[in-house]
Amino acid sequence: MVERSAGLDDTLIALADPTRRRILAQLSKGEARVTDLAAPLPMSLNAVSKHIKLLERAKLVRRHVRGRDHFLSLDARPLERAAQWMEAQRIQWTCRLQKLDELLQEEDRQ
Repeated sequence: MVERSAGLDDTLIALADPTRRRILAQLSKGEARVTDLAAPLPMSLNAVSKHIKLLERAKLVRRHVRGRDHFLSLDARPLERAAQWMEAQRIQWTCRLQKLDELLQEEDRQ
């Protein structure tokens, strides 16, 4: 069995769903109550809570409670780590593909 890279895996899993991306987009504008985030979504508050749990597991959102209200805010640090990983992969594959292209062009010349 392959061991998971928890932080990156959780971030990519969280970003894979359009509902969670929509929640993150809303939180990029500032802190929001859970109920306010859930209101425009076409699903139950319970379903939205499950999405939020995944975002919390990925450490993309922080929750704090004031009275009976639960507030969420965005933590973009996991997004930056994922972007760095993707950029490293892009550089690596660009280099590999460039070398392959050079080999194929050399083969064509011969």
